[in-house]
Amino acid sequence: MEKLHSLYYFLEMAGTFAFAISGATAARRRNLDLFGICALAFTVACGGGIVRDLCIGAIPPAGLSNWQYLVVAIIAAGMTVGLYSLVELLNRPVLFFDAVGLSLFAVTGAQKALHFGHNGEVAVLLGITTAVGGGVIRDILLNRVPIILEKEIYALAALIGALIVVLGEYLNWISSDWVAVIALTVCFTLRMLALRYHWNLPVPSNKKSDASDKQP
Repeated sequence: MEKLHSLYYFLEMAGTFAFAISGATAARRRNLDLFGICALAFTVACGGGIVRDLCIGAIPPAGLSNWQYLVVAIIAAGMTVGLYSLVELLNRPVLFFDAVGLSLFAVTGAQKALHFGHNGEVAVLLGITTAVGGGVIRDILLNRVPIILEKEIYALAALIGALIVVLGEYLNWISSDWVAVIALTVCFTLRMLALRYHWNLPVPSNKKSDASDKQP
């Protein structure tokens, strides 16, 4: 149990750092001031986890009661501001770090729900919530359509990652550590491949709208 707790804590901090960089980079591109960058970095990093903790009864939420989350988010924001030219060298850095955070939080969200005694369905749903919550808050604050409401494969990747965690827990074929690694890898790979090859979920066609667009 101690080993699992250590792994969970590491993944949670890594996800917080990754999402904080994602939020800080997006804020920097919108020319927000230092307070705005730090505020958005913390909100993106801890928003999904706070919603998850409220849902499972882990009150006060770890993102608010544990000072380490705030420190990690501020450090990530500071590094993004100070080393922004280096961060920009990454291809589409916001999407890259967002994919990292998505994968990490899908795993830790499902793990924490299971640890609190909830069933597999709750664990999967809260894994998704933890993973996409921060990104949704970021997009709303920056006045843009959240990714999960568009046709990109985003929440689906989190769903698969959380589902692997739940199946690994129930089947118990391999250790929890390996289940977490597999879930992380699958979720991250699916998200990055979807970005690379433009994989999208189908969008229902509106024949009336399409016909009117074709009319002169």
